Amino acid sequence: MDKKYIIIGIIAIIAVIGIAAFAMNSGSSQRAADELVMAVSVHGGEPEAGFDPLAEWATGTEPLIQSTIFKKDANGTLVNDLATNYTVSSDLKTYDITLRDDVKFTDDTKLTAKDVAFTYNKAKENGIIDLDNLNEVKAVDDTHVSFVLNKTDSTFIHKLTQLGIVPADSYNNETYGEHPVGSGPYKLTQWDKGQQAIFEVNENYYGEKPYYKKITNLFMEPDAAFAAAKNGEVDVVEVPLSYSNETIEGMHQEIYPSVDVRYIGLPYNNETTNEDGNIVGNNITADPAIREAISTGISRQAMVEGAFNGLGNVSYTGISGMLPFASDATIEDGKVDEAKQILEQAGWKDTDGDGVREKDGVKASFELDYASSDSTRQAVALQFSEQVKPLGIEVTPKGKTWDEMDSTKFNIPIVWGGGSSDPYQLYKFYDSEVAATGYSNPAAYNNSQVDSLIDSAMSNPSVDASYSTWEEVQSTAMNDNPYIWVGTLDYLFFVSDNVDMSNSTHTIYPHGGDVWGNIYDWKSVNATQSS
Repeated sequence: MDKKYIIIGIIAIIAVIGIAAFAMNSGSSQRAADELVMAVSVHGGEPEAGFDPLAEWATGTEPLIQSTIFKKDANGTLVNDLATNYTVSSDLKTYDITLRDDVKFTDDTKLTAKDVAFTYNKAKENGIIDLDNLNEVKAVDDTHVSFVLNKTDSTFIHKLTQLGIVPADSYNNETYGEHPVGSGPYKLTQWDKGQQAIFEVNENYYGEKPYYKKITNLFMEPDAAFAAAKNGEVDVVEVPLSYSNETIEGMHQEIYPSVDVRYIGLPYNNETTNEDGNIVGNNITADPAIREAISTGISRQAMVEGAFNGLGNVSYTGISGMLPFASDATIEDGKVDEAKQILEQAGWKDTDGDGVREKDGVKASFELDYASSDSTRQAVALQFSEQVKPLGIEVTPKGKTWDEMDSTKFNIPIVWGGGSSDPYQLYKFYDSEVAATGYSNPAAYNNSQVDSLIDSAMSNPSVDASYSTWEEVQSTAMNDNPYIWVGTLDYLFFVSDNVDMSNSTHTIYPHGGDVWGNIYDWKSVNATQSS
């Protein structure tokens, strides 16, 4: 026989063996009742730097491997994790936290205030989460840690939910991501890069141990993940909203509302060049009439129905109604004729009959960028461009990588995503102090009244009492339209009929989702029925 065919035959046999091995490892018939196989793009997918909170692993979401100081329940209320108590100084600049004294890392060393201080000080140095107002963190003794701020900030307590704690004495930024040492409910037992991560219950965990003793998360593109679910190889799969009309035998859909909003940034000022040599502002969107006409003329509901497949909620302020500081301000949109009148009165006219208005010889035309890897953002961009066309505004959608957009993000409008349960996000959206800084306030919005309201909210000694001021921030800024808020989207999962994800306790989904936020409450249906 020809050697070529022998080699081909051998390769085919190896491939079959490989597929069979995978099926034996992941197939539903081979799994124990307390074992899960998932294909979810948790926290943005496979972490390039590994499972290291100081390299952006699970910031603001359940890290599984590590503990956090506080968590949030299904209502967004703070609950203790490592913390047992806390106090705040009258000037809102010192947060003193009392910690549990019975926590051990998976290497059997004790977790103390030294580890908490190390983690947050290092995070400030790395810029991993928003710790702009943090001056330093000090370990007072083994069970007391003090966060000292350089600015009054009533929202700071939310930052203490956002970071998993790592061990100060053994942490190595080059090796920790692959071999994480933590004190959370699970430990990482295997990471096959580009394929899967396997987590097993941490027997030394101080809290109530989860029902599922082993979780395997497969790193797959949506089409492959959906196919794996149809083949019975996966118990829980996350898919784009475009899959909402699909069905899988033996699985049901779980649809989770979120506070994750999609919006379009419209640079607020005319073009200038910053110290980095990048352009800030856009000469078209700087015209208030352009921004007002767009906000008035588009139909946000139609965009939610089209781009989100109806799985989401219209947003006028960027803050979900699920949050206690959400404004109830609305915009009467979809008024095409009124939008045209706004443009006409501002001098934007179609004098050459090409369907695109112009003013002072400049066309009402601009590019709209979106992440090419995100089908939902692409759909938002395409629908937006179609909806503004009847107004006489020309928008050209372009899919790009984030690297490509980085140097132009303050000049060319972008389809953005964001949202959390922390009101501090409004400071990052609107305050002129952070205009065109990093990814903060990309519209470079500047309104002294809004700045003053933000200062007032952050200096309010009562977080609850500050909510009405945060609502005023939203309604005031909304009049200037630096962002066209579209809507908050839902997250879509197909879940095995044998899995109970405890819908009543799942946490509020931030930008990026938090599917493991209530992993402590998950059970198999059989276990639920017999309990």
